[in-house]
Order: sequence, then C-alpha cells, then structure tokens
Amino acid sequence: MATGDIAIISKGIRRTAGAALSSTWRGSWHFIRSKPLGAFGALTLIIMITLAVFAELVAKHDPLSVNVIPPNDAIFNGPGATFFFGTDNLGRDVFSRIVFGSQISLRIGFLSVILGTTAGGLLGLFSGYVLGPLDMVLQRVMDALMAFPGLILALMVAALLGRSEFNVILAIALITLPNANRVLRSQCLSIKARPYVDAAKSIGASDGRIIMRHILPNSMAPYLIIATSGLGAAILIESSLAFLGFGVPPPAPSWGGMLSGSVITFARQAWWVAVAPGLAITIAVFGFNVLGDALRDVLDPRLRGAN
Repeated sequence: MATGDIAIISKGIRRTAGAALSSTWRGSWHFIRSKPLGAFGALTLIIMITLAVFAELVAKHDPLSVNVIPPNDAIFNGPGATFFFGTDNLGRDVFSRIVFGSQISLRIGFLSVILGTTAGGLLGLFSGYVLGPLDMVLQRVMDALMAFPGLILALMVAALLGRSEFNVILAIALITLPNANRVLRSQCLSIKARPYVDAAKSIGASDGRIIMRHILPNSMAPYLIIATSGLGAAILIESSLAFLGFGVPPPAPSWGGMLSGSVITFARQAWWVAVAPGLAITIAVFGFNVLGDALRDVLDPRLRGAN
C-alpha cells in the first residue's frame, strides 16, 4: 500500500473519530440542558463509583480503626481538617466510613438490581411470548409477590436467611423481580402485535430467532429504565435493612448501619454522626431516581415528543 493511501486512510479515521466525539459531546450537552436533574443524577453515580473505586486513596483513615484510649482518644471529634465529617462514639472517622460504605451500597445496589431485573425481565418476556397456562401461573406468583410491601418482604427474606451481604442482595432482587416481569411482559405483548413480527413468522422464522432479533433488542430501553430507577430504591432498602439490624453485619461501614443502634442517642451530642450518613443516602437515592426519570423521558418513544 502506498504512503499516500495510508495517509488518506489515517485522515479518514481521524475525521470519523472526531465526528463521533463531537456528536457525543453535543448529545451530552443537550441532555444536560434539557434534563438538568438527570445530569445531577449521572454526576451522583459517577462520584459514587469514583469514591468506591478509589476509596483507599480518598479516605484518610481506616474506617474500622477504633480510637477510645485516653488521653488521645478521638471520641466525638467534630468536623475539621483531621476528620472531615467528625468521629463517632468509637473514635472512627465518619468520612472514611461513608467513603468505604459507598462500596457496599453500590455493590448491593447494582448486583441486586441486575439480578432482579434480569430474572424478572426474562421471565416476563418468556411468559408474554408463550402465554397459556404457564403465563397464568407465573403472573399469579408475581401478584403474590407484589401484594407484600417491599420492605416487609425484604425483612422476611433477610430474617429467614440470616445477616450477610449475599442474603441482602437476594432479598432486594426478589422485590425488584415482579415489577420488571410485568413491564417487560407488557413490552413483549406489544412487540408481538407489530407487523414485522408477523412478517418474520410468515417467512418461517423460528421463535428463538424472533425473540433474539426482535423481542430482546426492542426491550432494552425499558430494561435500562427499570434498572436505573431501581438502583435508588435498592440503596434505600439496603440502608433500611441495616438500620433495622438485618443488613450487612458490623463492623462493615454500611450507611444504614451507621444510623442504627445508639446513634440516635448520640445525635444531640454529636449531630454529624447522624447527618453525614443520612445526607449520603438522601443524595444517592434522589440522584438515581431523577436519573431514572430522565432516562425514561429520553428512551421511551411515547415521551420523546416532550423532550
């Protein structure tokens, strides 16, 4: 290949890459302008992921280090340069515990939502496609699960299985499952009625090909919306379980666990031990909820006209 041809190809590649990058920036800027709350939610997710990944670099102290030996104890030190968010009743750095707690919250949130949404979505697509007695049985099971308030169902599962991170993930996934099942089943029923599915059947396409080529790709948007919206709820339920004593066992620095036990007793003496983790939960849940709403507005074809 001649040198001139290589130069032309390289120039074309650079031009294509530059156009793609420019299009990405324009799309991001349009999203920020049209959905500022959604952009705040995306920023919240980015910050939480950054804190979780680089926790050992961001936190100045060991989140499990106890300092209660006088005269140099650090019990209830107020917020300052040494301890950004102060210390708790055992002299542990609250800021470091919040930073490392983001790992637990994100890990439980992502894994439970992915597990529950994927399992519920696949069951919904399958039952919506085959219908018949199997669909009727599955939907009655979903009705039974949805009859329980989410937190009560999670408490029951966590109490039966015991306190561990894995059991908390299973409990939250069970709550997420029926909603994903119903939404994606409805999506499957809608897609099945489209002319292109009838055309695929008329030319002899198998059920597996129709599901892989038509049903699944057209169900990804509602799947992403449910998963993103459910992330905030998963973090809130995990914090609630930890607050009630059914979450990740101590001394793990869970946000909900930081609010449990005798923290309420100490709140008047040291307000930061309750305000800091409570604020972290509030910002995370609010950010993920508004991000889910923004993605719904962007990805849902019925709402695109409103953008």
